[in-house]
Amino acid sequence: MTSVTPTSTAMPTEGQHGLKAHSDGDWDRTVPVQTRSERFRSVNVADFPEVDGKEHVWKLSPVATFADLTNGEISGAVPTLELHEADGVDVSWIARDDERIGAAGIPEERASANAWSSFEQALLISVTGEDEKVAGVTRTGLGTAPRAAHTVIEAAPNSRGLVVLRGTGEARLTENVEILVGEGANLTVVSLQEWAEDGVHLASHFARIGRDAKLKHIVVSLGGKVVRVNPSTHLAEQGADIEALGLYFADAGQHLEQQVYVNHDAPHTRSRVTYKGALQGAGARSVWIGDVLIGNAAVGTDSYEQNRNLVLTDGTRADSVPNLEIETGDIEGAGHASATGRFDDEQLFYLQSRGIPEDEARRLVVRGFLMEIVQKIGDAELEERLVAALEAELAGER
Repeated sequence: MTSVTPTSTAMPTEGQHGLKAHSDGDWDRTVPVQTRSERFRSVNVADFPEVDGKEHVWKLSPVATFADLTNGEISGAVPTLELHEADGVDVSWIARDDERIGAAGIPEERASANAWSSFEQALLISVTGEDEKVAGVTRTGLGTAPRAAHTVIEAAPNSRGLVVLRGTGEARLTENVEILVGEGANLTVVSLQEWAEDGVHLASHFARIGRDAKLKHIVVSLGGKVVRVNPSTHLAEQGADIEALGLYFADAGQHLEQQVYVNHDAPHTRSRVTYKGALQGAGARSVWIGDVLIGNAAVGTDSYEQNRNLVLTDGTRADSVPNLEIETGDIEGAGHASATGRFDDEQLFYLQSRGIPEDEARRLVVRGFLMEIVQKIGDAELEERLVAALEAELAGER
């Protein structure tokens, strides 16, 4: 197994920023990573220390819940899949040494590296043709043993399509998903987590977007005990565009987490990040961390990220941390926003004043809050199914 040497790590660096040893004696001269792009990366799990929850990338996660996925041995056997086929979308299995594996990105943390070190074959979803098409893969019945998976989604130049990755049933899964968007392509990828109530799913998504290409990446997390989907997007060539959307509904005892990274690395690139979630029930928890890096070559960048959380009951917790790094002053615009709050009393009063019962008024407010994301999927059948799933969440039927 080979590992990739990082360009920069948080290794001891004497003298940086004027740091020097104190006269009292020796000390830890380790200098923290100075920018988001400098995090250590490797495809070899042995290159990462075992997870104890003190690490920056794990400090908001319930690491004891999935220690078998980060520190244990896991199966990389090929799972049984349900395919939802379409003309212009081919699904096949490829070997670990295929040149496309690693082309979009490589792990920055141990769970991702454990999956990379363990998978036997990668699932390849190839999208070709300029006509609109919808295809997908459903994984179900994965069982309660820890598993690894690797998926590559490749959109050919000037192709168009929507790919849905859906998970249902029992699972203890750590995986990597690579998304390669060719020049002029327009691709939508929906990651839909509808796992059983005890399901655990850790996922790292890596996307590389080519010249004048667009990716719409949508994360929908409804089911599972612990779900952690972290998308990382590299706007690698001029005119690349990413719309990163997220929708989550955390119930009692459920932990739903997203750490989103957008790397503007080329001129005249654009990004829009919008994640919205609702929380209800004791112990419901959501975590959203948004990192946007505008590199020194990314002149003309247009970027904005936001996270909104709607708290429905007491006993919930929503962590929301937007971060923005700018290395060039020649940009069109960049900004970020975060908000967590309860119902808008004025909205509820307005609806109730028109004869709508309070419970129904609350349901309408929540539905309206989350529908902004659902309506951007672009497939009527999937949107209708998600609306029904949200209604079930609000009614406590899931």
